[in-house]
Amino acid sequence: MPTVVLMDASLSMTRPVSLEQCSEELQRKNLAVAGLTMLFEHMANNYRLEFTSLVAFSSLWELLVPFTRDYNTLQEALSNLEDYDKTCLESALHGVSNVVQQEWGHACPTQVVLVTDGSLGIGKGSLRHSLQTLKGRPEDKKFPLPFPFPAKLFIMCIANAEELQMTDTMHNLEQLLQLNGGDGQIFTMEGQLCLKSVQSMFGRLIDEVYSPFPAVLRCGNLASDVQVFPRPEPVFLDEEIDPMPRHILTEVDDVGPGTTEEPEEETSANQQAGKVPNFCVLLHGSLKVEGMVALVQLGPEWYGMLYSQADSKKKSNLMMSLFEPGPEPLPWLGKVSQLGPISDAAENPYGEDDSKSPFPLQPKIKRSYAQNVTVWIKASGLQTDVQKILRNARKLPEKTQTFYKELNRLRKAALAFGFWELLKGVAELLERECTLLPDTAHPDAAFQLSHAAKQLKLASTGDSQYAAFDQNINPMHTDFSGGGAAGM
Repeated sequence: MPTVVLMDASLSMTRPVSLEQCSEELQRKNLAVAGLTMLFEHMANNYRLEFTSLVAFSSLWELLVPFTRDYNTLQEALSNLEDYDKTCLESALHGVSNVVQQEWGHACPTQVVLVTDGSLGIGKGSLRHSLQTLKGRPEDKKFPLPFPFPAKLFIMCIANAEELQMTDTMHNLEQLLQLNGGDGQIFTMEGQLCLKSVQSMFGRLIDEVYSPFPAVLRCGNLASDVQVFPRPEPVFLDEEIDPMPRHILTEVDDVGPGTTEEPEEETSANQQAGKVPNFCVLLHGSLKVEGMVALVQLGPEWYGMLYSQADSKKKSNLMMSLFEPGPEPLPWLGKVSQLGPISDAAENPYGEDDSKSPFPLQPKIKRSYAQNVTVWIKASGLQTDVQKILRNARKLPEKTQTFYKELNRLRKAALAFGFWELLKGVAELLERECTLLPDTAHPDAAFQLSHAAKQLKLASTGDSQYAAFDQNINPMHTDFSGGGAAGM
């Protein structure tokens, strides 16, 4: 889980700390640097395989260090941080969104650590102004929260709670967390502003977010002490009436949780330079060579899988993916508790020559579907469907019926998945096709493409008037197609 450190470099961070509160002359910026130094040292010792980035901001934002595992580089950039002008948090959050999406896309969970003194800025561009003008903004000027990727926002205030509550600062920061879905926390300094209190504050962040998760990986008589990164979080089941958090057990009888493992060519000190046999290394090497996965039990009726994932040509990690809690997390596999060795079966379920397989398990009740359901398992499947629409679009008006048939099939699938961005993207492709029509193209082609693009954009807003699942986009009747102008 990558981390973005968003460091306030505005002039307010250069305010000196009162000599009554601190024995030496320090600025708030110095306290922030001391706290981040503590965090980077902890991550260098315990989270060496995680990526961290450093972004500084004032009225503008700047990427000081792209995502890296080199904490010396991060520390050096932090030590050389310059002072800039006023605070503009909105543009900085836009910067974080861009940095994360360019490196990790939309699906990677990310930790965002905002370090600031609590000054919200003045006038236009301040956090107060941003929150007051949330409504009525055009699409291209929307507030960057919630982030377009799973993210937790941790706000580290170089100020105590009493100072923040004297104004509306705390309320605005809490509103910032709510805009991000409530995922995160606000940390403030306790007591006087000094090195000891800032270290205590960052210590609380480390305990709650960056503390190691030691566990035991066990298989029969073989066992190995491991650590899991990032720390697993409790899981709540929505269908339970009174949901209780499910926690991964630190040790189980059959198979325990896995971990990200060190590169094979490196050896840890506590293994005496690799001379002591280690079950985790054995398992990792076996899975890597055989290209297989191992089922792992995390708790009562909760399973996952371990597998090797290459980080580069020389480095590979032992990864763990968690399944949904329950006895049958993968329907095609059946109950995990009923799996066993082939030798226990009356006859080989794979046949004498491996010509058959017991999987996937067939459902007891055969379902009947009136039509095939659109499913995109791989990117190539989605690309094929979009290309099919574009090919028919270039053959309008002869392929009008086929064009709208494929368009409505994609529209229904996108609405079912909540894939609003796809509808908007295809609409932009159709608008582009409209501008590229040759002079010899039939006039009806431009009308149909513009009409289809408009309807897709309306559906992408999620408005029930235009995004009804059982509603189709019908061809636009024009003078060229034998009727008057009409819509959906």
